[in-house]
Amino acid sequence: MKELPPAKPAQKIAHWADRLRDLAALGLYFGDNIYERQRCRELQTISLEMMALATATDLESLEPLRATVFSRPTPVAVVDTAVIDEEGRILLIQRADNGKWAMPGGALEVGETAVEGAVRETLEETGVECQVKAMIGIFDSRYCGTDTAHHLYHFTFLATLVANVGFGNGSHKQEILDVAWFAEERLPEEIDPGHVTRIPEAYRVWRGDVRPYFDQLAR
Repeated sequence: MKELPPAKPAQKIAHWADRLRDLAALGLYFGDNIYERQRCRELQTISLEMMALATATDLESLEPLRATVFSRPTPVAVVDTAVIDEEGRILLIQRADNGKWAMPGGALEVGETAVEGAVRETLEETGVECQVKAMIGIFDSRYCGTDTAHHLYHFTFLATLVANVGFGNGSHKQEILDVAWFAEERLPEEIDPGHVTRIPEAYRVWRGDVRPYFDQLAR
């Protein structure tokens, strides 16, 4: 497999916990033996305990996730949208959780396509309407620098501006400190780690190289 970049101990523990979560969820979904299902529930508990340790969160506050996040198998599918206008400026949001700048995005919802999710998340977070034009790539959170306790697949799209009338007045303003347009050569210094490598990929596709990015196995 492709070699993972160096990770802090807490990140390693979180990824191990996420793998255990996935194994437990698959076992509970497909298992038809009472003893096998009991062992999977025990694995799920161990996963919760490891995640609490890795994120410095008390176990009691994570317990409600047992029925939701910890019951689903496979990585989480999320989407990010690079909206670049005619002047070559990219639309970024300043996240409320860490104060860093990033492309608008979030988790996909059941029943919507990845493109629908990209448009929805952009509108919710920025108030800007956009139209997706191309796929930039599919990025694995472990390789692109995303600071997260869960394994994510980032579906990243290039989009154009449709309407700017609701700028800065999205329905999810509580998640956002600020919204702004930035020229490629004047990007903010405090960019979210998971977006540092993906923004250049967005401009690559915007310039006409429409080959989508995807993580490749080490040879």
